[in-house]
Amino acid sequence: MSLQISDIFNIHSEASFNHLAISQFGFQFSQNEFYRKWVQQLNINLNHVTKLSEIPFLPIEFFKTHQIVCAGIKNKEVEFTSSATGNGIPSKHLVINSDVYQISFLKGFELFFGSPADYVIIALLPNYLSRKGSSLVYMFNELIKRSNHQDSGFFLDNLDSLINVIKKYLHSTQKVLLLGVTYALLDLCELNISLSNNFIVMETGGMKGNRPEMLKEELHNYLKVKFRVEKIYSEYGMTELLSQAYCMGNLTFKPVPWMKFLIRDVNDPFCFLEKGRTGGINVVDLANVNSCSFIATMDLGRINENGELQLLGRYDNSDTRGCNLMAVN
Repeated sequence: MSLQISDIFNIHSEASFNHLAISQFGFQFSQNEFYRKWVQQLNINLNHVTKLSEIPFLPIEFFKTHQIVCAGIKNKEVEFTSSATGNGIPSKHLVINSDVYQISFLKGFELFFGSPADYVIIALLPNYLSRKGSSLVYMFNELIKRSNHQDSGFFLDNLDSLINVIKKYLHSTQKVLLLGVTYALLDLCELNISLSNNFIVMETGGMKGNRPEMLKEELHNYLKVKFRVEKIYSEYGMTELLSQAYCMGNLTFKPVPWMKFLIRDVNDPFCFLEKGRTGGINVVDLANVNSCSFIATMDLGRINENGELQLLGRYDNSDTRGCNLMAVN
């Protein structure tokens, strides 16, 4: 698989993406027992899948109840877990080769922001740091290391120390990336901290029951006013994926070249919608080479004319719709 992994991060066209997706579907059908059962119960013939829209997407909820991994589970290097929300069952993503994840998030970060060495990276992730298995903490721990700056680091709830670091770089030429879970950024901005143009503020979503949920546009507008910045950035990723999409201040998410969004009909999960229509978000993540690259999430969104994703929320019945279409033992 080394050649295919190399190909994943050198995609330069729609045709190469689709070709690699079909190839990866065949590999995961043969190597991932659970995914193969899912495809077979849908009565889909492997040889009849010739384009991206014909590939079956696995409902993301199965990561809570089954091991979604290709052959070689005994050699897994890391296990990522989600926070236990909703029905209290965390998702688990068994990663056989952590180097693939590292290549994916480093190349993705560099595509959108440049080298991490150019930044002081401040991560305000209290709820992620308080548990094990967070892929977000894993990613930013590596980015912080590569920033190689004495003031880069994680902050739990010690806002006084964080404010001291922030003040050090106000009106500086040093670029600063301030990343935080949504509720923690709201706590910080309400301390009347005005930032300067060298700061990038990035929210990762998640109120985790600490505050009422807010629409993305409402949240970004509020943070812009309170921090006195022109843009708020966002990161879209999840435990079950090894790639990220980024919002660069315009409320839409652009995926890395080895990742793609498709929108499915909420009443017919095997029907895909054209641009501009709202539905469930399916994700193709070719970096997920050793688990499943074709995942039907329980997020709602739509694709704009530029192929970017507008994230609109989640299904109300996210634990039932999709998984109940088919029982896989």
